[in-house]
Formats: sequence, structure tokens, C-alpha cells
Amino acid sequence: MDSQKVKQVRRTRRRAGIRKRVIGTPERPRLCVYKSLNHVYAQIVDDLAGRTITSASTRDKAFGASSGTGNTAAAEAIGSLIAQKAKAAGISSVAFDRGGFRFHGRVKALADAARKGGLEF
Repeated sequence: MDSQKVKQVRRTRRRAGIRKRVIGTPERPRLCVYKSLNHVYAQIVDDLAGRTITSASTRDKAFGASSGTGNTAAAEAIGSLIAQKAKAAGISSVAFDRGGFRFHGRVKALADAARKGGLEF
């Protein structure tokens, strides 16, 4: 098995373990993060109702891609944007789902920016 396939399988296992523990409720929805090589995505999900409350990504038109889309600066911008959208939707507390990614770099930058924006997790 090549190394990329091994990395994908390991991340899938980590993600399944996280999803067993982290559940989004109407009072405390789940903030899930996905990062690709070129973009960063975040969405707030109510798992009990099975719906996405709000989302933000570097592919949105609201995001101005002046400094790039796949770096920590973009992740910080998405973190603050998702915090603003959550506040507008009346959400102050979320459960953080890192999606199987290690908590450093872009994931940590997004989480820190969301905390600065007023989200509690």
C-alpha cells in the first residue's frame, strides 16, 4: 500500500473515532473542519436534525482570496467568518470536530480565530 493510501486510511479511522464522541445538538452544534491542499472549509451542523446551520469556506464569494486560499491566514479568516455567521444564527457554543486532522497549523488557526470571534468550545 502506498503512503498516500495509508495516510488516508489512518485519517478515516481517526475521524470515525472523533465522530463517535462529538455529536452536534441544537443547543451545542458541531463545528466541523475540512482542509484540502488548496482550500479550507468549516460548517456548523446540527446532527440530531441532520442539517447544516451555516458554513464558510475559502471558495465562497464572501471570502476575498487576496493572500491565498490554502494557508494559515486563510484559515484564520474562515474561523472569524464562521464565528460571525454563528453569532448571527444565535449560536455561542459549539463542539469542535477536527475531522481527523492533527490540531496544528491551519486547523489550529481556524479554531483560535473562531474562539476570538466569540465561539466557545
